Amino acid sequence: MTDFSALISADTGQSARSVKLLSAATLNEWLKAQPARARAAVQAARFTASAGELLVVPGDGPDDWSAVLGVNDVESLSPWCLAPAADRLPEGVYRLADGAPDRAALGWLLAQHQFTRYKKAENTAGPRVLLTSQVAQIADIVAHAQATALVRDLVNTPAADMGPAALEKEAAKLAKAHHAALTITTGDALAQGYPLIHAVGRAAHPQHAPRLIELEWGNPKHPHLAIIGKGVTFDSGGLNLKPGGSMRLMKKDMGGAAHALALAGLIMSARLKVRLHMLVPAAENAIAGDAFRPGDVLISRSGVSVEIDNTDAEGRLVLADALAKAGEDKAETIINFATLTGAARVALGPDLPALFSNDDALATAVNDAGAATHDPLWRMPLWAGYSDMLKSDIADTLNSAESGMAGSITAALFLQKFVPDGTAWAHLDTFAWRPTPKPGRPKGGEALGLRAVFWMLKARYAG
Repeated sequence: MTDFSALISADTGQSARSVKLLSAATLNEWLKAQPARARAAVQAARFTASAGELLVVPGDGPDDWSAVLGVNDVESLSPWCLAPAADRLPEGVYRLADGAPDRAALGWLLAQHQFTRYKKAENTAGPRVLLTSQVAQIADIVAHAQATALVRDLVNTPAADMGPAALEKEAAKLAKAHHAALTITTGDALAQGYPLIHAVGRAAHPQHAPRLIELEWGNPKHPHLAIIGKGVTFDSGGLNLKPGGSMRLMKKDMGGAAHALALAGLIMSARLKVRLHMLVPAAENAIAGDAFRPGDVLISRSGVSVEIDNTDAEGRLVLADALAKAGEDKAETIINFATLTGAARVALGPDLPALFSNDDALATAVNDAGAATHDPLWRMPLWAGYSDMLKSDIADTLNSAESGMAGSITAALFLQKFVPDGTAWAHLDTFAWRPTPKPGRPKGGEALGLRAVFWMLKARYAG
């Protein structure tokens, strides 16, 4: 992974090129104070200070230059406003003319990260180092860049190299780094203890055998927090086979697990005052002679019987057993991430995770943190009136409503059946993917909702 710590440094007055942030509203005032050569450069380039517009301004000598960068608002900078500069400037050391708020540095770092496991980097410029006077924030900035890059890299990795065993290895790295306890449940123990996880993954090749990955860390006396991530490493749809176009991106169906792993790393690095229990139910939804079938009735860990209406609604099944386990361990708060429904994407598009919660205070806190960190979410209703869509004639519940309406809501209502009464719970139905590139955010795997949830947790549990 990119060494993000090498891309940001404390400003001790060392030599650096200046980057001035301008908006359309501040451009003319700045120009009045500039020498003629700067005004000429702006005029020749037709520079208007629109967001992302970059211009090199000549100085007195041939190697004496600075840069100006357009932003929407110099008083309210997004985490991505510096990304266009970091992507296009040459190797060197830079400082912002008016200081660098910590939230703006994230895009500077991530603009220099590329997924290079299978091909060489496209941008071969050397490191562009940003100086900052906010020295105390450097470690946090680097940690968030690493967490975001981890989500992207895990999601971008094809299923052949990112099966359940690979997710286990990632969890093992985390456990080792933070002295956490790691528990893996597979085989007969999984079949007996977590029947839904086992059923979803039992048709996969043995090298991609299903498992429950659990990481535990922190003081048992602290509030118990459970983080759960859907780890379906490839989703063929099972016997309700997806068409080719819908299957193309299903390597990203473990995006919830990637978010859970990254969030667990942030929580432990920040040493939040929680007893953390991370659970990743990992399985490949494959097709073979022993694949689970439409019409089957499966008995979940909690004892709730589930009639299978659609084998392509498998993510909620693996989450159900993990939610039951988190509830047994008396979690005070449960937060799960999942690439769960296409219905959420139809409603909200790729950028907005759908947020469902049974607790208004928790939902408000996550939404507020998302707005503050430019990591937005949108709360959707747990509309109890749609519960009838999940009624089964022969079991306690269907796994998927027969109607295509309110698909993200009925999926959330299904999950809620496995959350203990009185436990605060939030469910993020996230896309974990960026279909088109933006500065600092390439096409491919993406962390959506990660920073919002972390900053909410930090506000509650930093001590």
